[in-house]
Amino acid sequence: MQRLRERLEIARRAVASLTELTGHGGLSPVERDAAIQRFEYSVEAVWKAAQRYLRVVEGIEVGSPKSAVRGCFEATVLGEVEARRLLAMIDDRNLTVHTYNEALAQAIASRLSPHAEALAGWIAAVSERVLDEA
Repeated sequence: MQRLRERLEIARRAVASLTELTGHGGLSPVERDAAIQRFEYSVEAVWKAAQRYLRVVEGIEVGSPKSAVRGCFEATVLGEVEARRLLAMIDDRNLTVHTYNEALAQAIASRLSPHAEALAGWIAAVSERVLDEA
């Protein structure tokens, strides 16, 4: 359980770093690219924390970000609306990892603030369950 709590804290810090850049508009191209990078590692940190939660608390094994969302939905950590929003967000994350072009970067950057909110909500929902287990 201690390792799970550590993962949750890492995920919270990652999302906080993303929120720091998404809280205001008018990012320069360098700031935008930094925000996209923060988005990528925030998604990674949050899904890994969810993966650990699912394994330790729910006994569910998952191996990908989307399967972690689905597992959290099955365990009623997430509702349907949140799960759909997170699955769409992961599609954006996958695009940033596998390709780069200016139009795509601008489009994804315009969605980073709601993505940060979705990640924060996911980590809060998992954290709440962990506190309930303690």
